[in-house]
Amino acid sequence: MTQAFSILPGAPYPLGATWDGGGVNFALFSGVAERVELCLFDEANGATDEVRVPLTERTDGVWHGYLSAIRPGQRYGYRVHGPFDPTRGLRCDPQKLLVDPYALAITGPTVVTPSLYGFPPLGQPDRDLGRDGLDNASAAPKGVVVDRTFAWGDDRPPHTPWSRTIIYEAHARGLTILNKELPEAIRGTYAALADERTIAYLLDLGVTAIELLPVHQFMDDWRLTEQGLVNYWGYNTLGFFAPHGRYAAGGTRGEQVAEFKTMVRTLHRAGLEVILDVVYNHTAEADQYGPTLSLKGIDNRAYYRLDPEDLRRYADFTGTGNTLNLAHPRALQLVLDSLRYWVSEMHVDGFRFDLAPALTRGRDGSPHGGAFLDTIAQDPTLAGVKLIAEPWDIGPGGYQIGQFPAGWGEWNDKYRDTIRRFWRGDAGQIAEVGYRLTGSSDLFGHAGRGPGASINFVAAHDGFTLRDLVSYTEKHNQANGEGNRDGHDHNHSANYGVEGPTADPAIRATRARQIRNFLTTLALSQGVPMLLHGDEIGRTQGGNNNAYCQDNEVSWQSWELDDAARETLAWTRRVLALRRDHPLLRRRDYFHYRPLGSDPPPDILWLHTDGAELGEREWRGPETRALGIWLNGQGGDGRDPTVHPERDDSLLLLLNAGEEPVEFALPQHDPSGWHFVLDTARPAEPEGGAWPDAPYPLAARAVAILRHPMVTG
Repeated sequence: MTQAFSILPGAPYPLGATWDGGGVNFALFSGVAERVELCLFDEANGATDEVRVPLTERTDGVWHGYLSAIRPGQRYGYRVHGPFDPTRGLRCDPQKLLVDPYALAITGPTVVTPSLYGFPPLGQPDRDLGRDGLDNASAAPKGVVVDRTFAWGDDRPPHTPWSRTIIYEAHARGLTILNKELPEAIRGTYAALADERTIAYLLDLGVTAIELLPVHQFMDDWRLTEQGLVNYWGYNTLGFFAPHGRYAAGGTRGEQVAEFKTMVRTLHRAGLEVILDVVYNHTAEADQYGPTLSLKGIDNRAYYRLDPEDLRRYADFTGTGNTLNLAHPRALQLVLDSLRYWVSEMHVDGFRFDLAPALTRGRDGSPHGGAFLDTIAQDPTLAGVKLIAEPWDIGPGGYQIGQFPAGWGEWNDKYRDTIRRFWRGDAGQIAEVGYRLTGSSDLFGHAGRGPGASINFVAAHDGFTLRDLVSYTEKHNQANGEGNRDGHDHNHSANYGVEGPTADPAIRATRARQIRNFLTTLALSQGVPMLLHGDEIGRTQGGNNNAYCQDNEVSWQSWELDDAARETLAWTRRVLALRRDHPLLRRRDYFHYRPLGSDPPPDILWLHTDGAELGEREWRGPETRALGIWLNGQGGDGRDPTVHPERDDSLLLLLNAGEEPVEFALPQHDPSGWHFVLDTARPAEPEGGAWPDAPYPLAARAVAILRHPMVTG
């Protein structure tokens, strides 16, 4: 790049690089900088040229300037001149090209290499107190100027209510990369997610929202790269505004932005919502020994929580080395600006916040002492979008399930653990199961929150897949290069028989039934079900319960389905359709217990195998492993008025986690008129047959559902 640039003062807002049709306004906040250079990059004759343009205007800590000669597609970065004194929390280093935190697209290397550190990455413990003096521009990722215009047409968010929401947690690359029905050029990309075949699959499955693992631009750790691995999950964010370029089929000079928008628009037209798993709690810059990529070199003290006893070190509530400092107004602004951008300009429908308590901490680090939740609550752009918290981090008091405000959903790990224990056959689970099946009112039944606050799941990306849950007792993470020490040590495995794959037909049949038990329990539970991608077809990771670095067949979803996979898929569709068709399984409020014979009549009864109501002994007794649940569609006060009365039937749910079959007496107040719906021990039996006035024989480790049509007239 050889031309000279005439720079105008520009404006301090908006932050980032803003193309207005005639030029670009550049604005970067740094409260500690003494001088800031905008670095523009061009390619000529096989080499990369860099031109540095000083930003001389400074307003309230924002350095800014306007260049009329710049167009979309331009690559850029910053060099921040200022104090370098790690003992005071200051880490400016103009030898390191820095990514604009507000870059709308990022291109270039995604691997952290030694020149990006500022000092030798390996060596003496105090190595971060000095600088290596090496320029990193050739190895550094760079921002891209983006034309933000897009033909959204009549795009409208589906606004699916929580009571009808079924979430499908998926990896943007891993879901489609092996699907040979898709054009090879788009497999594993945003374009593949928008393909009509992918959408048809999701619609046929019965889900209403796809929740994508992180798609913010992220980096691969050097440690992983040295082992031939990558950061597959993406919990290592570099840019909070930029869609990850590797997931784009069309290019990384801004094309990834248009491709992402096209994906959202296409999914919306099919009635599917898009939820993003977002990682605002930490960044790819890690601790004091991590690389200098962006925020660390721009204004380390503003953007990161530092140890008040030693400002050289970072307060780590995330387990990744650093924690974003949302107690500082500029860091809070960064996160809120990012959220607003993804809603207003990328049209996404919601967010799942990784390690959410790390965002809510006050200046002293206390949980829920910060302004994050209050700021979101009053923001009109974020009103109505789905907000989901992972309600724990690793800091003091970090387990905060049930403590988020009205309007939020929360990942319910108590649901996961309880349902796993129950189907494993653990004693003394019935009382806990009762809470989990009915929306966990003990956790969320306050401050106006209903069952929709509980995001129910049995398996998620972090842990065993559902198939592995019933096939492995121990984790098998050797491929991760950490000596099998990583990942959770206790997964409440529901494995019976041998470890891993087996040809034994009896063990295979038991495992298949257990998978059906989990899927059915998830579908019939109050709250919002979340299904891990591939669980509906028995995806396995070979017992790896921490496949964060496995961008290969370990994690990818295979689309070559055998008979067992097709049977599991058909069952998943069946139980999700059952949930869709019966409002009793997706109430907006909690059940209200009343004894039989009361007025109004009870909307739920808990039954012993003899048909009588469960007593205190059965609720608390360790021997109880079977129960019936009668859901009254004809008398309770929680019916969905938008559903036609003929579909508001009464249901009888029968669960047996014991090792022996049981006979369930039908409720004495209504022993006739029941019809068979499904039984996990008899998956091929169709729905519809009338059940005689006789006990129902339920096999060991099985779920059955009977239906009593609503009386009309």
